[in-house]
Amino acid sequence: MRLFPVLALLFLSVPLLEIFLFIQVGGWIGAWPTVGLVVLTAVTGAFLLRWQGLATLARVQGSLRQGRLPARELVEGMLLVFGGALLLTPGFFTDAIGFLCLVPVTRHGLSAWLLSRSALFVRSPRPGPSPGGPRPPGGSAGQPGGNAGGGRTLEGEYRKETPEDK
Repeated sequence: MRLFPVLALLFLSVPLLEIFLFIQVGGWIGAWPTVGLVVLTAVTGAFLLRWQGLATLARVQGSLRQGRLPARELVEGMLLVFGGALLLTPGFFTDAIGFLCLVPVTRHGLSAWLLSRSALFVRSPRPGPSPGGPRPPGGSAGQPGGNAGGGRTLEGEYRKETPEDK
């Protein structure tokens, strides 16, 4: 599916839907209460974004301390940013989508779905010169003794045992 037609449809339909909802809600409760409701959702969203963002940051730090890749936490962080931006955008439809991104239950489910539909590759860094230290033996990829597969190079010593050593 091409991205441009989808984005064009969203940029045209979402503002029209928001205008329609403003007119409907304004007709039910009045103009000033509608404006107050939009401001209230923005303030509530900012509070939720700060609270959930700090909790997600703490989970990212905990994962890193344990040596785990914080993939789920990073996806949740992106959802928080997206939801926060939607909540700061005036409108009831965007507020509903934004709150879905900020509420932990729906955010966890959405992040799990996004991660299941994506490919995540983790590759260990190639051995190379370390700052202030010698280069590991074996050269670089493409050179004799190099590690073209990008795996880890292990250093060690060996000793050939003879029958007299036993």
